Amino acid sequence: MYEALVLKRLGFSVKGLSGLSKNSSLPQISRNLFVVCSLFVYQLRTGAVKPRLLVRPVTQIPERSLVHQEGLPKLPVPPLKQTCEGYLAALEPIVSAEELDHTRQLVGEFLNGGVGERLQKGLERRARKTENWLSEWWMQSAYLDCRMPVAVYTSPGVVLPRMHFQDRQGQMRFAAKLIAGVLDFKKKIDSETLPVEYLSGKPLCMDQYYQILSSCRIPGPKRDTVVNYAIGKISSTHITVVHNFQFFVLDVYNSDGTPLTVDQLHMQLEKIWNSSLQTNKEPIGILTSQHRNTWGKAYNNLIKDKTNKESVRAIQKSIFTVCLDAPMPRVSDEKYQSRVAAQMLHGGGARWNSGNRWFDKTLQFIVGEDGTCGLVYEHAPAEGPPIVFLIDYVVKYMQRIEMVRSPMVPLAMPQKLRFNITPEVKRDIEKAKQNMNIMVHDLDVKVLMFSHFGKNVPKKHQLSPDAFVQMALQLAYYRMYDTCCSTYESASLRMFKYGRTDVIRVTTVDSLNFVQAMQDPAKQVGERVLLLQKATQTHKNNTYNAIHGQAVDRHLLGLKMLSIEDLTSMPEIFMDTSFAVAQHYNLSTSQVGSKTDCVMCFGPMVPDGYGVCYNPMEEHINVAITAFNSCEETNAARFAQAVEGALLDMRMTGHVYNKSL
Repeated sequence: MYEALVLKRLGFSVKGLSGLSKNSSLPQISRNLFVVCSLFVYQLRTGAVKPRLLVRPVTQIPERSLVHQEGLPKLPVPPLKQTCEGYLAALEPIVSAEELDHTRQLVGEFLNGGVGERLQKGLERRARKTENWLSEWWMQSAYLDCRMPVAVYTSPGVVLPRMHFQDRQGQMRFAAKLIAGVLDFKKKIDSETLPVEYLSGKPLCMDQYYQILSSCRIPGPKRDTVVNYAIGKISSTHITVVHNFQFFVLDVYNSDGTPLTVDQLHMQLEKIWNSSLQTNKEPIGILTSQHRNTWGKAYNNLIKDKTNKESVRAIQKSIFTVCLDAPMPRVSDEKYQSRVAAQMLHGGGARWNSGNRWFDKTLQFIVGEDGTCGLVYEHAPAEGPPIVFLIDYVVKYMQRIEMVRSPMVPLAMPQKLRFNITPEVKRDIEKAKQNMNIMVHDLDVKVLMFSHFGKNVPKKHQLSPDAFVQMALQLAYYRMYDTCCSTYESASLRMFKYGRTDVIRVTTVDSLNFVQAMQDPAKQVGERVLLLQKATQTHKNNTYNAIHGQAVDRHLLGLKMLSIEDLTSMPEIFMDTSFAVAQHYNLSTSQVGSKTDCVMCFGPMVPDGYGVCYNPMEEHINVAITAFNSCEETNAARFAQAVEGALLDMRMTGHVYNKSL
């Protein structure tokens, strides 16, 4: 939304950016302007990164969570020549031949002119001196320096299966069980008894599990920070509950240190509900949805007041937040999942539940009076896997029926957090309401519950389910736009100490050959199948390289960050049109390996792009697609239809081929 406005101010429509990038006949000044615009938009969007999930099955072994932590290998620095070759290969299907020739020349100069080698040696020195050469840079550039709002732009939402309750009693009971489940999970984190996760027989870094509870993002004028209150002598013993825009501190432990039972939690939630019946309160939480610079100024203004500062600190220090939402407008069953996905991302607007949030809080569980439930999480402290594992754990916990006798001890009334609303704070809230409503109207969300088959079909044909879905996304995009685009799929680097993510570049020469063959009536079925097999195998190889620290993107980021820190002139390969095209991810994608039948969703990475998150279950696939309404070319429902058609046609192609053998 903000980027689209920037482009319009500069005289561009979002329309045709990718076409412009490939048009080598344009005058050089136009092409240079495109580079400037693209880099500017990219910098605005830096950090609009999405849930980062493993793309291979992870196994769990019951042993002490941090037993392998010190012995984990360090993230390697890939060979420079390998990265340069990988970069050129990634560009081949997405830029023109003329652009590729120009970039080859720049890459050759970078490799052989001494600049690349000097930066590579600097990066290798940094790798020797630090526990992870990337993690601090990544946290800064991807999250803390990013000034876009966290709502929609960086915070993912998760939709849990619809609950059967339709009233406050059901809402309270469900919320009480959910809180008990998360506290049980916390006990495993605190006692270091979470099972260690393994991938390909190797233990994964478990550090992110220790970052998701009792943590909060804090806005700054130019850069944010993340504070983790779980690290320290006195750990938090309360959660925050928000209802009708009013925040409460709920102590969740008895004086002897035992967690409150489900019955006790239910009673306390009832007290909160009854103390917050009036709906005319100022939605102070909506301030957290603002552009980070705007929120940074409003934050400093808000905490000048001692009462406000204490209330804000109580929210920041809480273990997590529970949002008891008002019912949303009813929609048809067909539109229900899409509406709830949007509600998880932004709350539905100022009239509904957008003020019933503290978007800076790492974990916010959302329980609606109408049976909707899920969560939204602030992305800076951790990637998706710990969140998904937590969801699976809590859902399983809630299915167990346990009769725990509650101690006959009267519990203190949960403390209501007070805010003094000065005229200046009131103005900030009104501005935040307006901006949130613009954001809500601009976000286009479509959830596709693909019921025809799941990962069972590609597995039957010895194809990677993840690669199969990714090729369907490539085919859907190609059919809609008659071109392919830069595509981001996240890969976890948790094989390495403090590892975060790298990029699996999905669009390859092989994926392009496959989608073109699917659109060419002259191609035989057998040839299409062989091209699909080749494309999925290339994707598997790229995935393997990414999770083993041998991908292209983070290495290039490291070289670029080092040149910035050294105050040397920026190497030409980072100022090149091709680099802007490569970083302009029209498709930003992620697989969610959840056992729970949930839907994860996130906003697009660029103004003319799509955010696509998919959960491949055994016999169906949940796909959440987002786009911006301010872009005339993108449409989430049309893309969902194209994805469904692509999946069905790919199955049919395999079916016809197998029958003919």
